[in-house]
Amino acid sequence: MSQEYVIRTPDQVTPVLRGFRRLRQLNQEQVATELGISQKSYSALELNASRTSVARLMAALAALDVELVLRDRRTGETVSAEQVREW
Repeated sequence: MSQEYVIRTPDQVTPVLRGFRRLRQLNQEQVATELGISQKSYSALELNASRTSVARLMAALAALDVELVLRDRRTGETVSAEQVREW
């Protein structure tokens, strides 16, 4: 079953990251090792996810096997890679 979590504010990132980590039954040390950073650094990222770089956030999402999907809030439609290339 596929589930989506809509994030509209920076404060919503932290609980979603933590939730996916727990869903995968991973501890912070395991995710940190996957990212090549210390557990302390990952803890800081998870606690203040809204303040991390997009690149680091994307790496954390990949380590948790989660993808980021952007869609038009007005229509609810996702945009294809082909449409993006046309922009």
